[in-house]
Amino acid sequence: MSYDDDLVDVDRDSLHVLPLRILPLATPALRRAKLIKNVRLKSVVELFTNADSGSGQLEIEDLSKEFNWDVADPPADLVMMRQLGLLPSYDVYSLRISLRDLGINIENVSDLKLSDEKNKELTSYMTDFTRPLIQHIYGSDELEISSFQDVVKLFRDPDVKKALGKIQQMSQMLEIKPDEIPKFMEDYGDIFLSLSYYRQCLDSIEPIITEFLDAMDELRDNYQFKTDQNLMQTINHIEATINERMAAVTGRFENFERGTKHMWDKISADRFRKVESLISSYHLSIGGVLCALSVKMEAWSRLFPNKHSGGPGRRAEFIMSEMKQGIDNIVKIDDAAPMLSVLE
Repeated sequence: MSYDDDLVDVDRDSLHVLPLRILPLATPALRRAKLIKNVRLKSVVELFTNADSGSGQLEIEDLSKEFNWDVADPPADLVMMRQLGLLPSYDVYSLRISLRDLGINIENVSDLKLSDEKNKELTSYMTDFTRPLIQHIYGSDELEISSFQDVVKLFRDPDVKKALGKIQQMSQMLEIKPDEIPKFMEDYGDIFLSLSYYRQCLDSIEPIITEFLDAMDELRDNYQFKTDQNLMQTINHIEATINERMAAVTGRFENFERGTKHMWDKISADRFRKVESLISSYHLSIGGVLCALSVKMEAWSRLFPNKHSGGPGRRAEFIMSEMKQGIDNIVKIDDAAPMLSVLE
């Protein structure tokens, strides 16, 4: 099937899919396509997908042939596609930063927000961030909360005298008017929703990574391949890369949780904006790492859904032909964003 103009939730919530209809492109056929990361972590244009014929993909540089563009004088669409092809992730939080840096304006800002369904899924993750706030204002975290919008409603229409006093106090600390608190809370919710989104992405691939690494151990012990030095070196490199990046991302989350646990004990406008800025500064890095790992792991899981699917030969072939391609892109992703500990 070819793509229509609807922005489906699965694309909106994806790390590795960019529906091109949200961009100011002049080529109608291109606006109906998607930019995706393939298993080799290369950005390609997906013109259509079909359960029978698979995915119709084009290299970005092949667009000039498809649309009869002059490469000596490339149109704005080709220039934009080349820029987008270099981005490490297509999740909404990374895109907000990258598109702004590239000077690419989005007509509908809601296209860079997670779907309602994803927001509901992330409620349990958001609890860690909303509990300290609700305790600070209401003195309890036993209130009925099913989404962050419920938290915002608590501040739009507080029904406890103690809460009203706390909100007045909070408005003074944040240097904003009481009626501006709901808008502030929406900003607060969005920045911590981003952490919840990335945390869920991490949790979803961890079991697959564990299975993948177990499969690598089995290949090391396989009598047919244990003397294949090229394969062994590739396996070791892939394993080391995955372990290193997973440790870095997990460590970053632990730092976020420690750094924000007592944020409301000494909140100020300046402190919150610094927290917001620090978390945002890590979006490109964490998004890029999780995008790369999820694409690799999902490809492996599709081909080998359980430990008995495929044989050692097929697995070794897939590692050498697909899994190792682009793996060094993960290593290059920068994680030099400052730690929240600088606020202490």
